[in-house]
Amino acid sequence: TNMTVGKFREILTGINSSNNDTRNAAEKEYEEVPLVNRFMLLVEILSTQEQCLQTSTLAAILLRRIITSSYNESFGQMDADMQPKLRAQVIDCIKQETNSVLRRKKADCLSELARKSIDANGNNHWPEVLTFMFGCVNSTDPGMKEIPLHVFSQFPGIFGNQQDHYQNVIRQMLGQCMMASEQPSIRFLAAQATMAFLLTNTASNQLLRHFQELMPAVIQAAEDSASEDKDVVLKSLVELCEDAPKVVRPFVEPLLTTCLKVLGNAELENSIRQLALEAIVTLSETAPGLIRKQKAIIPIIIPQMLALMIDLDEDEDALAEWSVADDAEDEEGDANTVAGENAIDRFACALGGKTILPHIMSTVPPMLQNEDWRYRHGGLMAISAVGEGCHKYMEEILEQIVNAVLPYLNDAHPRVRYAACNATGQMCTDFAPTIQKQCHARIVPSLCNVLDDVANPRVQAHAGAALVNFVEDCPKSILLLYLNPLCMKLEQVLSTQIQELVQKGTKLVLEQITTTIAAVADTAEEKFILFYDRFMPSLKYIMANAKSNELRMLRGKTIECISLIGLAVGSEKFMPDAEEIMQQLLATQENIESWQDDDPQISYMISAWTRICKLLGQKFVQYLPVVMGPLMKAASIKPEVTMLDSQDAEDLDENDGWEFIKLGGQQSFGIKTAGLEEKSTACEMLVCYARELKEGFVDYVEDVVKLMVPLLKFYFHDGVRSSASEALPYLLECAALRGEEYVDRIWTYIAPHLLSAVKDEPDKDVLTSSMESLAKCIELRGRGSFSMEQYQELTQIIQTMLNQHFDRAAERQMKRADEDYDEQIEETLQDEDQEDVYILSKVADILHSLFGVLRAEVLPLFDVLLPHYAKLLESDRPWADRQWSLCVFDDVIEYASPESIKYQDVFVRPLITYIEDESPEVRQAAAYGVGVMASCASETYYAAITESIPRLKRVIEGPHGRGVQNQPLAHENLAPLENCISAVGKILRHCPAILGSEAAVAQLLQLWLSWLPVTEDKEEAAHVYRFVCDLIESNNQVVLGENNSNLPAVISLIADAVYGEAFEECADVAERLIVVCKQIQMSATECWNNSLSQLDIPKLQSLNNFLSSH
Repeated sequence: TNMTVGKFREILTGINSSNNDTRNAAEKEYEEVPLVNRFMLLVEILSTQEQCLQTSTLAAILLRRIITSSYNESFGQMDADMQPKLRAQVIDCIKQETNSVLRRKKADCLSELARKSIDANGNNHWPEVLTFMFGCVNSTDPGMKEIPLHVFSQFPGIFGNQQDHYQNVIRQMLGQCMMASEQPSIRFLAAQATMAFLLTNTASNQLLRHFQELMPAVIQAAEDSASEDKDVVLKSLVELCEDAPKVVRPFVEPLLTTCLKVLGNAELENSIRQLALEAIVTLSETAPGLIRKQKAIIPIIIPQMLALMIDLDEDEDALAEWSVADDAEDEEGDANTVAGENAIDRFACALGGKTILPHIMSTVPPMLQNEDWRYRHGGLMAISAVGEGCHKYMEEILEQIVNAVLPYLNDAHPRVRYAACNATGQMCTDFAPTIQKQCHARIVPSLCNVLDDVANPRVQAHAGAALVNFVEDCPKSILLLYLNPLCMKLEQVLSTQIQELVQKGTKLVLEQITTTIAAVADTAEEKFILFYDRFMPSLKYIMANAKSNELRMLRGKTIECISLIGLAVGSEKFMPDAEEIMQQLLATQENIESWQDDDPQISYMISAWTRICKLLGQKFVQYLPVVMGPLMKAASIKPEVTMLDSQDAEDLDENDGWEFIKLGGQQSFGIKTAGLEEKSTACEMLVCYARELKEGFVDYVEDVVKLMVPLLKFYFHDGVRSSASEALPYLLECAALRGEEYVDRIWTYIAPHLLSAVKDEPDKDVLTSSMESLAKCIELRGRGSFSMEQYQELTQIIQTMLNQHFDRAAERQMKRADEDYDEQIEETLQDEDQEDVYILSKVADILHSLFGVLRAEVLPLFDVLLPHYAKLLESDRPWADRQWSLCVFDDVIEYASPESIKYQDVFVRPLITYIEDESPEVRQAAAYGVGVMASCASETYYAAITESIPRLKRVIEGPHGRGVQNQPLAHENLAPLENCISAVGKILRHCPAILGSEAAVAQLLQLWLSWLPVTEDKEEAAHVYRFVCDLIESNNQVVLGENNSNLPAVISLIADAVYGEAFEECADVAERLIVVCKQIQMSATECWNNSLSQLDIPKLQSLNNFLSSH
């Protein structure tokens, strides 16, 4: 098209119009102009002087957008002789521009054009741009001098592969521009450019060292720009602290001092002060060891944070308004109080309690004694905020802290009472269940008193919320002590608040109290039956009558409360009301099409259905046709996503629910987060239906599989991906009703996606969940799980995981050599180590499933992994590595013998040695391995078993076993001990010939019986007592004694096993032992009665219960 510049200018004017129709028509015309022409026309407009500023600004924005997102389709399509002309025009239009804002917008276009002019090898195809920049730096016009700095901070890679060559020049240019004699705007831009350049080159230690000398000038520029209420330098400084803390390291003191100076200056804008605080907190998170060393500065930082927290509105009107607000959301999101609270929370989590708590203990108590309520409020909020970070150290003095906080629930000022509720509730969450066990007698009555504060609904509701925190993690036995008075109080508040709603329309306390009742019912379980009839009529009344829009949240919470009570008391008590409640829910559900997407009832409804499904079991299937529609709709929510130019992204308000992630270059990825939590809840519910309803869910399997499988890669929400993988094995079980061919078709669709999800999953928690599902699916599908290619792919995935395991362990060793390494960093490294070990355990689970299904056919695949498992088994590896390697070799012995003998040189010697290892977990895995050798491959491993017997005896009779006199065995030693006893039992049962003579067998058997009972490890208990039954039923003389003289010992042995609940996994053994007991009762009644009279009362009771219940 040959559109004239004049016509094109008219289109741009139209786009700027405030009239919607004009603007829409102009935008349509603009989009119809081919990209190549659009590019040229925009450059033309920018090159013409004395334009309308608004039109020129829009042209610059649109040109930058085309360069970032459609470069190849526009500039890339032009003739070779046209491109240099346009580039020259871009430079010229900047030179001619007199308006500084527009000049920068034009320079943005130049930055992006320069970015696109550097090829993959770093060659710059636009050398004139550098000539232009160097010319500008030396310009006497400050407006022009800004341009190269602006361009360089937008695109620090502008020098391409010539960067090393220009390194000194760049450093001098930046240094010169930051000299004190330079204009502030130039200094600030130069500081930004310096930091942008450092951030782009964090991988080059040589360059970072080279440029470190510029940091004092950068820090000075940050201070000076802050004093002019400009935020850009501080924003860059925060980024530097986040992504390149090592650059800041030598200048940590001046940096912290400067930030504290800005933070402490109340004359400045709050947003500026908060940025200075953000820099401090961010650096404490990225370099905690470094900040912990600043022993002189930490005592200054904490009071500054606390000072922000007391920046509250004092006036009486504001207080009156606050007290009775019917909406719990504070409008003070950006207030200093919130910033201070978040900062002290993060600071404590970053540096740990050992560093932070002493300062809190010295600064907060005087605040709590202050006459000014704002100090008391701040002190209490600080206690809430540091609980997570100082957990270990606060727990040691928990009662002292609780006793300091609770009196403020009676403070004269309502906002202090509110803060005391906040601190109490937060501590109930952070220190559960310790706080519930230690302090229940003070906390429950104190919070119940605050529920009477009817003059201050905000405080009253917050007491109800704190009770939820107390009750949710409270041991049931403790809650039952208060159930009666607590429920009476809640019933009283509920009925008063229903009247308030009817008379005044206020709902805040009512919404909260329904949640509190729900939490109490959830913890009290069946004991809540006593109060069911006192609450249910009122709750049903709310559900039936809360129909208006502003009561949707109340109705949702009431639905949640009713369903939780139902689940607590069980279907028998709930059934009379269930039908009426279901009808109400169904009626609500039918109008779902007219619901607004943000209706809070939706997620409550979805969860309520799921609880009712658990209650009704298969009876729930009849409701599925109504329930599944909205559930599938919610689970199918597709979030709005967009790719934007980073500058455009800044213009979109995050309050509108957009979140942005900066990608490379100047691109930002945006996602609208509305509906994501609801989607996640819906996916969890689908997992629940599949799990609970089994074949009752078969009609929905196909649709749900088609929905869930793509969600394995839904990277916007971890919970959605976890649910997607968790659902798959349950869905396979549901599908079984339709026959093998149907299941096979569904699995063929799932398999490649599940493998791919495990391979690509970035989050460790989600990864372990996907691995668990994969292992379950392999067990369900059996031999036909995968094609050969897929088995090989799985082997490669596992190999990569094992390589990463070794790499990460090596990285942690490197961090231990770092100059800032300290005990808190060691704690972090230990946590990372545990995450890695958990993944290692899930790899073992997958291999366990494979061996269980394919047996020795897995060995060719396992050969690929063998070197890794050999390495994990080496004596210098951490105990967890050796444990999980042994577990895998235990499976190799159990499922792949006699072929497993080919690996004997790798694992037999370590396995025998590790029977006596210092680590209980390693001893257990080794002893289990000997047991497996005896029961599955005794001929193959004859020599190894023989050599193991004295070692097993030494453990059993030594300090980690029965050798401990007069004191209970440490719990961690119990399972390994029982595995050793069980292993000896398996030798006696499956390969006694190894012992050489009958006398040797009898001697070991006598000893073995003296080591019983085995009750902790239920799986091994099943093997042990199955063998005991065999021995008794075959009238074994060693067990029964001559003329049955050992019967009292046999009765005692059975009583010990019953008392220890040893038969959880072997009902068949329980039945056999009952027959034995009844025979003894009949044939040796006197002996039976005497033996029972010798038992202590708990054992006697459990034996009697055992005999009467079967």
